[in-house]
Amino acid sequence: MAIAPRSILAALICGLLVVFCSPAALAHDSLKASSPAKDATVTSLDEIELEFTSRVRMPFVALRDAGDRQVDLGEPQVEGKFVRTEVPEPLPAGKYVIAWRVVSSDGHPIEGEIPFTAEGEPSPEPSTPTPAAERSTPPSVPAETTAPAAPESSAVAAAEAGDGIPGWIWVAAAALALVGVGLWLAGSRAKRPE
Repeated sequence: MAIAPRSILAALICGLLVVFCSPAALAHDSLKASSPAKDATVTSLDEIELEFTSRVRMPFVALRDAGDRQVDLGEPQVEGKFVRTEVPEPLPAGKYVIAWRVVSSDGHPIEGEIPFTAEGEPSPEPSTPTPAAERSTPPSVPAETTAPAAPESSAVAAAEAGDGIPGWIWVAAAALALVGVGLWLAGSRAKRPE
């Protein structure tokens, strides 16, 4: 039984349409909004809230200051598309980065960073300089130079989250095309008169 080349071509086109017309269904969930927002300036912060495009699970939320020191937070709570984390202590004035990681509804982990600035009370300083206070001043200079790297990390995380077409789709499309060409060649050889 010979398969007509038009049937093979129609099957190939249908297969390619299925693969390339549904990439939105294959995309990972993403961060939709956050409080505080990226690069925002806040006067006080009692809670961090992250909103995703779909339900998430297994949240991890960390808060670091400009010196890359961890700030204590409450346990992250998931409510559908929202992740909320309590900030128990007032934040001193300065730059901060929220690092988050969740498992999206499709089972893949996604992560990112949200830099923001707090205009809280300045950190208390001793009235007389002590050797310990003098030693703590130099590390703050490199911390300021590393703070601009946070947006770059966010760009890398966003690129890894994937807005493009995943590589396996390209492999599947190439395999489908090769199968189609193979069937077309087999069909055309079967019709050759001897």
